[in-house]
Amino acid sequence: MTDTKVFCDPIRWGLLNYSYLVGDMSIIGRLDSGLKRKLKTALVLSFIAGLLVLFARPEYRQGEPSLRGRTAPDFLLTLNGKPAHLSDLRGKVVLLNFWASWCQPCVEEAPSLNMLQTRIAPLGGTILGVNVGINDDEGAYEKFLSDYKILFPTYRDDTEKLAASWGTTAFPETYVIDRKGRLDRKIVGPQDWTSPDMMTYLDSLLNER
Repeated sequence: MTDTKVFCDPIRWGLLNYSYLVGDMSIIGRLDSGLKRKLKTALVLSFIAGLLVLFARPEYRQGEPSLRGRTAPDFLLTLNGKPAHLSDLRGKVVLLNFWASWCQPCVEEAPSLNMLQTRIAPLGGTILGVNVGINDDEGAYEKFLSDYKILFPTYRDDTEKLAASWGTTAFPETYVIDRKGRLDRKIVGPQDWTSPDMMTYLDSLLNER
């Protein structure tokens, strides 16, 4: 799925010149510096307001569905001390959550993920946490699991190759995979995983057979 990211620099859009017509003659002028600053400020505020509206929309909070239908890339991992593959979880709804122990939003999201795991496990769903090894070591990884009493299975990507192969550049980042092993959404950033909007969305996947 294509990540939703906006890279824009309203300051550089300019709007520093103006022109108008008098009869058949075009007159071009240049705005004074005070008006330029006001226009730049207005553009920046409009840009920020637009982002806030975008981020507040429920469909953004639930992620963009542009990857929907693609088979989730398989990979080898270790679960409960044994070799396994992502494809071994076929038949379950899987939330593949990339996180790091130094990531404060990951810390804030952990209780919500624990509650979600408790709710969806009996319904045929699971969270699969992937700890990305940037600035993390085994001790930091184990401490995070202990401090936040992580209830869902986790795997340590200490080489960072797995995160890179999935195109993960921010943490936390979650891929939602349906029972047939197909990607449904990519969700960037921390979530309230037990919110009504999110539960309605996940229930729709859990109810599919």
